[in-house]
Amino acid sequence: MNTSPTRLLIHGASGRMGQALLRLAAAGPERYQVVGAVTRRTPSPRVVDGVPHFAASELAGVPAFDVAIDFSLPEGFDPVLALCVERKAALVSGTTGISSAQQSALAAAATTIPLVWATNFSLGVAVLAELVERAASALPGWDIDVVESHHVHKKDAPSGTALTLGQAAASAGAQVHYASLRAGDIVGEHTVQFAGLGERIELVHRATHRDVFARGALHVARKLHDRPAGDYRVRDLLD
Repeated sequence: MNTSPTRLLIHGASGRMGQALLRLAAAGPERYQVVGAVTRRTPSPRVVDGVPHFAASELAGVPAFDVAIDFSLPEGFDPVLALCVERKAALVSGTTGISSAQQSALAAAATTIPLVWATNFSLGVAVLAELVERAASALPGWDIDVVESHHVHKKDAPSGTALTLGQAAASAGAQVHYASLRAGDIVGEHTVQFAGLGERIELVHRATHRDVFARGALHVARKLHDRPAGDYRVRDLLD
């Protein structure tokens, strides 16, 4: 059990998730110490609230860290993964749109470092995925639909989280159908419906604030620190 703060490198610090991570980590200094924040462009000022900032081109010069939390872009993913492997540090990544080659690089890296790559870091969604898998296993032959709702600016459909929930059901042998809605400023809602003859079950998760994803990523980083090398899921690190 870690008693000292986990040293964090925030990669993708200028984005919404990066900013939330910096803010929430600062509120828990007994658990987290941000030793560096990395942005795509040269930062100005260089130090913000005591945290040194680095451009992506300066990644090799960041201080020692225990875990890198990466919410960036696919083109920035390879360097931070390589740095974690080089320094034997853990990686938590929510960067979406990575290629099959990058997925293969993740699998290779998991033989030497502990890492988590996930489409959603909400702890509630992690529990939901486990419930979906159990329900699908217990209810063979039922119709299963995943319905997801997000804000109007979200482009991908179904969402990555919906696909993850569908994969949880499919792992029990189920066939899954998807439906997507884009409306207003919905942060994220996912309903998994199980329909049988004369009865229906709905498992629902609603996110009302984006901080839930940053809090989950911080929780995972804390739990991942000092774990053996491996490819972990968020649900593996709930306790």
